[in-house]
Amino acid sequence: MPDTHDLLIYGAGGFGRETAQAATAMPEWRLLGFVDDDPDRAGALVDGVPILGGAKAIEAAPDARVVVCVGSPTGYGVRRRIVERLGLPPSRYATLVHPSAWVSPSSRIGPGSVVLAQTVLTASARVGAHVAIMPHVTITHDDVVEDYATIASGVRLGGGVRVGAGAYLGAGALLREGVVIGPGSLVGMGAVVLRDVPPGEVWAGSPARHLRPVPHRKESP
Repeated sequence: MPDTHDLLIYGAGGFGRETAQAATAMPEWRLLGFVDDDPDRAGALVDGVPILGGAKAIEAAPDARVVVCVGSPTGYGVRRRIVERLGLPPSRYATLVHPSAWVSPSSRIGPGSVVLAQTVLTASARVGAHVAIMPHVTITHDDVVEDYATIASGVRLGGGVRVGAGAYLGAGALLREGVVIGPGSLVGMGAVVLRDVPPGEVWAGSPARHLRPVPHRKESP
């Protein structure tokens, strides 16, 4: 029987809720609740899990591990900014892998990352820190997914793909072997990516093509 660790999930939106449900299938985690910066939500229940308050809830549970589960296609950089603001050491962050996912012995996943159900990492894949990988993703040999990237459900990466830091791959996107997705870029739902995507650009379609730059946004926190 594995050791059990207390867990706090930062963010009570869709990604946080999915992660909370996944944690119920992992006996090594005891979910204490959500952390949310909206003071009006403190004390509420979301899917039966309490919202404990803002970042001070992390200070109140110094032995608990933390995972930051915020971000969306339009929420560029929010997860990274929260992690930087919290200033926690890597050892405080949980790495959550759903029991139905398969991670090969030669693959590695960094701290603070979440891998949801039915995902596969086949051989010598590298996933960085604070990466969000949704259900039914296929990451094949020698792929690299850098810190803070988000890979939505059903994405399939050919071998030797590199996904840059903070990039977002929309649901069902297909990436040809060896392509590079630049940092901070966004690939649309169902896109078929046959060539490199430069940093900070939005690409979509089949085959995927450049649409526009990623907009610069000021977002909290």
